[in-house]
Amino acid sequence: MTTHRRAWSALQLSAEARQILALARQFAEERLMPTAETRDANEETFDVAIHRELADLGFLAMRVPERYDGLGLDLVTYLYVLEELAWGDAGVAVSVSVHNSLPVSILLRRGSEAQRQHWLPRMAGGEVLSAFSLSEAGAGTDAAALRTQATRTDGGWVLNGEKLWVTNGGSADLILTFARTDTPEDRRGSRGIGAFLLPAGVEGVSVGRKERKMGQRGSETVALSLENVFLGDECLVGEPNSGFSYALEGLEGGRLGIAAQALGIASAAVDAAFEYAHTRRQFGRALREFQGMEFKLGDMVTRLEAARGLLERAAAAHTMGDPRARRLSSVAKLFASETAMQNAREAVQVFGSYGYSREYPVERLFRDAKVTEIYEGANEMHRSLIARQLYREREYA
Repeated sequence: MTTHRRAWSALQLSAEARQILALARQFAEERLMPTAETRDANEETFDVAIHRELADLGFLAMRVPERYDGLGLDLVTYLYVLEELAWGDAGVAVSVSVHNSLPVSILLRRGSEAQRQHWLPRMAGGEVLSAFSLSEAGAGTDAAALRTQATRTDGGWVLNGEKLWVTNGGSADLILTFARTDTPEDRRGSRGIGAFLLPAGVEGVSVGRKERKMGQRGSETVALSLENVFLGDECLVGEPNSGFSYALEGLEGGRLGIAAQALGIASAAVDAAFEYAHTRRQFGRALREFQGMEFKLGDMVTRLEAARGLLERAAAAHTMGDPRARRLSSVAKLFASETAMQNAREAVQVFGSYGYSREYPVERLFRDAKVTEIYEGANEMHRSLIARQLYREREYA
């Protein structure tokens, strides 16, 4: 009894897009959902086999043009693929989202043609899994405060510093990492940061312990230590002092990916709650026949459809180059993540005591949902960004 992923059937999608979405749905139902609990329990293990299958399906290069061996999907189709994958396992979906939305997109926009030719076909084929390394101990929401230093030297740069919260970092073959290119004597804030391609196996890179996370344990999150890491000039992406603006560009699109992931969690919560309310009987009746339960289920579906509509609107704004796209990305991420959390909480309540048990998936959905309110910008930050951007749009700034 599935209720969740039918909205895209009403969209004007190409036959190819519909086939891709159907494939993503099948993969989520047959490969991700049945094994999600195992990945959650084995949080120390990165599921290489699943990521190999994702590569074979083309889902590691969804937005990459066909000339670089990608699928070349439009933005809406890409986001709905992420929703399908997140319905099956949000941890796997965030690994896919990070790979597609951050290193891949930044290389496409800001990389040289030589960098694109060298890396993108290998990223598309699954030979190279990528990671994104911006955050540090004192630079989370205030990412421009990062301290990792890139010092200019003959033929390249030497990097020293500590990075945190690197999704895919322990298994990645390529890490897009950010470091200060200004000097300690002449700090330039956000205008003194560069973006570097850090291949796996470079001398001086140490992978720290894997974070023991509340949820989304199907993804791998680690710390990185960089000690006198030499990177040649060919590893610098774009201009040496523009890396932070590149990161913001990537994160703006990445927020749509997180919103899509949150929709997948919210959808899975709806499905679980509807199924349980249909089969569970109390006082001689199915739970679904009680008006209080109808109210609860009705609210869950309403929030889900509203979040989906906001995501579609934000995606359309990005596609058309609408100046409101940045604000709408924050709106979509904010509302979708809170919808995921609310729907997961309500699903636990529908299940009652069983919802608190690991015998059923809703407790995992509850844990998986929480981080969507935190990463790609905490929701408190997005509320401020939405207000500030609105003032800018109305020329009050």
